[in-house]
Amino acid sequence: MKGKQTKSGFKTKEVISTSQPLQLLHMDLFGPINVMSLSKKRYVYVVVDDYSRFTWVFFLAHKEEAFDYFVKFSNRVENEKGLKISRIRSDHGREFENAKFDELCIEKGYKQEFSAPRTPQQNGVVERKNRTLQELARTMLHEFAVPKFLWAEAVNTACHVINRACIRSKLKKTPFELWVGRTPNISYFRVFGSKCFVLDESPKVTKFDAKSLTGIFVGYSNTSKAYRVYLPTSRVVIESINVKFNENANEKTEEGNSIVGIQDGATTQEIEFQPKDELPPVIIEEPLNRVDDNLIGGENHEENTIDTTQDETPHDEPQPMPQPVHEPLEVLREVSSHPLSNVIGDPREGVRTRSGLNQMVGHCAFVSQLEPKSFKEANVDPNWIVAMQEELNQFERNQVWELVSLPSGKQVIGTKWVYRNKLDELGNVIRNKARLVAQGFKQQEGIDFEETFAPVARLESIRMLLAYASNKGFTLFQMDVKSAFLNGWIDEEVYVQQPPGFVDHFNPNHVFKLHKALYGLKQAPRAWYGRLCTFLLDNGFIRGKMDTTLFTKKKDDHLLLVQIYVDDIIFGSTNATLAQEFSSLMSSEFEMSMMGELNFFLGLQIKQLQDGIFISQTKYAKELIKKFGVEDSKSLDTPMGKSANIDADEKGKPMDITLYRGIIGSLLYLTASRPDIMYAVCLCARYQANPKESHHKAVKRILRYVKGTQNLGLWYGKQTELDLVGYTDADFAGDRMDRKSTSGTCQFLGGSLVSWSSRKQTSVALSTAEAEYVAAGSCCTQLLWMMQTLRDYELEFQKVPILCDNTSAILISKNPVLHSRTKHIEIRHHFIRDHVEKGDVELVHVDTKEQIADIFTKPLPTQQHLELRFKLGMLELKD
Repeated sequence: MKGKQTKSGFKTKEVISTSQPLQLLHMDLFGPINVMSLSKKRYVYVVVDDYSRFTWVFFLAHKEEAFDYFVKFSNRVENEKGLKISRIRSDHGREFENAKFDELCIEKGYKQEFSAPRTPQQNGVVERKNRTLQELARTMLHEFAVPKFLWAEAVNTACHVINRACIRSKLKKTPFELWVGRTPNISYFRVFGSKCFVLDESPKVTKFDAKSLTGIFVGYSNTSKAYRVYLPTSRVVIESINVKFNENANEKTEEGNSIVGIQDGATTQEIEFQPKDELPPVIIEEPLNRVDDNLIGGENHEENTIDTTQDETPHDEPQPMPQPVHEPLEVLREVSSHPLSNVIGDPREGVRTRSGLNQMVGHCAFVSQLEPKSFKEANVDPNWIVAMQEELNQFERNQVWELVSLPSGKQVIGTKWVYRNKLDELGNVIRNKARLVAQGFKQQEGIDFEETFAPVARLESIRMLLAYASNKGFTLFQMDVKSAFLNGWIDEEVYVQQPPGFVDHFNPNHVFKLHKALYGLKQAPRAWYGRLCTFLLDNGFIRGKMDTTLFTKKKDDHLLLVQIYVDDIIFGSTNATLAQEFSSLMSSEFEMSMMGELNFFLGLQIKQLQDGIFISQTKYAKELIKKFGVEDSKSLDTPMGKSANIDADEKGKPMDITLYRGIIGSLLYLTASRPDIMYAVCLCARYQANPKESHHKAVKRILRYVKGTQNLGLWYGKQTELDLVGYTDADFAGDRMDRKSTSGTCQFLGGSLVSWSSRKQTSVALSTAEAEYVAAGSCCTQLLWMMQTLRDYELEFQKVPILCDNTSAILISKNPVLHSRTKHIEIRHHFIRDHVEKGDVELVHVDTKEQIADIFTKPLPTQQHLELRFKLGMLELKD
């Protein structure tokens, strides 16, 4: 037996085990579908009556919604037939085998049956129905290359046809006849995806405009005697009875170019509906997600009854205003390759096969890997079409605008689509984001906007929060407000053009009047900050006195911290319950996305571990190396040679200024987590106005150093004390051109480096003591800002030590007499004396070998550079 045992066979049943409808219902789910439907659904919930084989389908965004749909469905069919459901049968999926279904079955008296594990044959009725629906829908979509995001329409039509055209074995009747009690009329059936023409009844049609709109037939209405037609020109689905069909069209086009071809001279056929009153076309996004009880079994609607349910929200939720659906119109010229600037990833990796891709991302939704440069390019990609549709759905949900005629004397602002791929910390594309932006450069101050300033969190604030969280041992979370600017109210009267590709067919000359801010408007950031700030203050939060993007809330001995950076929010608390309450609070007011533990923020890769937090920009560093072509170069141990002498090099060979500035800008962004290259980058940045070949060699060396230290980052470990310390140093007369000194400073919170700078002084120092004294003043200003900010964390500091290796500078800070050696120093540098006297800061001597700020003032030999880099808290984290 152990060597020969096989699965048991299943014989075909010779008798019908039920005698009337609702004695047994078969249920199953299939999905997820890799392309979302127009209402963002991915699963199909199928229910089959055992006796009649009558079928219903529901479309779900998540499997967990199956229970809610079944409750509504069961109440409706039991009321319709006057019978009770006896048994329900499904597999062991968690969407069916759960506490909610158990309670419902006990309450209603249903008997719940399950197929044996790994034996789908025992639920074969609905399993076979799933296959039939998928095969029919797939065939209909591909016959005329109908866009895949219309799959819900295809499944809806397939179910509609099966219920009326297939014969129930042994009973020799259709499911519709067994369920309703009369023979169905199928004379109104038409070919799915065929070209058709809808009478244009818009009041805007003039005498010599076309009287018909060209569309694609996609199904039957379930609320009236009408056909459903997709209009590629306006990208909407409408319902109308005034439709003429051309079912003889046999020209097919490749998906992504044109929708449906048609032969010249092909004949058309008019539908045979004969209503008493003609109805105007109704614009509908997708089939309604319900079945009208009067349509099933009604006396007057059997010829076009829809017995399937579609994408919807529940009855008691308001239906969102339907949005147009993109679809390409014209046949575009095909090219053999894309511009390299549009390609994401390494072209040398070769072709990825479907089988290989299935193993890697079988659990993920498919997204486009290319970023279109224009609407015309995006219009041929179903993924970007869905992304644009999702953006406009946000507008309707947030009630951003209303369509009106343009008042006389008012200026209209144009709109434009911007396309971006959202990446994770590893550089993988996780979402296609289409953003509709206003052309704010056309706004006039005083008419279209007033104030525009909105505060933004500094990187030092983010790092201080990370250091505090690491010290206190709590987890930080992040959330993103979806389309944040669309939540901000505006006071000005602003009108914008209709979105490209989504012009209202019946009101093409109308414009949108804005009630809320739109991306691209100059006042949009301020409007959003005002809305969010008001909401948080109304819910008991306190705004930071120094950092107005920091909000705190105290409960008992626990503190909740919220840091705002435009629409990105970091939050955490010493009490996990407070963090959960804040998450629920924000979700109740705004539509959120990307909620979870903090791991990727403003380009920083953040790993929260048991014993600390690691901050790096490994992904960005790799992109930088690839972008500027140093992948094959030899890596170096230091960013700048100890004997490097960089000056204006006026006689040197000129360098491409655009390329040089691009490298400098990219490296400056990398210094957000790489203080070890701060001095070298800032030194090279001084020559951006007229770069020479020698300067290019210097930045190339920095890139080669980055290549060898890609995984380097800042480590914020746990410390017993949360103390504040500053280091200051200066390189006297280090600039070879104007002999100005360079100040280098850094600040630690709880042993974690949170702030640093390398800056050339604005005046020439006459001595080393003067240069060090000026640098100490710069360090003091930063520490004072940090001390005031940390008061919102309920942290107080007195006599914060500033470690300096020059005793003369320390004595100057303590000497109130302006003698001849210091009277020429600008008064603004002497404010450090005042704060020393007040006890805010204290200059403390440190040995030159322990002066960490030395790395920010001059090039260092390899060994010293590595030692100071380690003291900064820079490590490589191994996976």
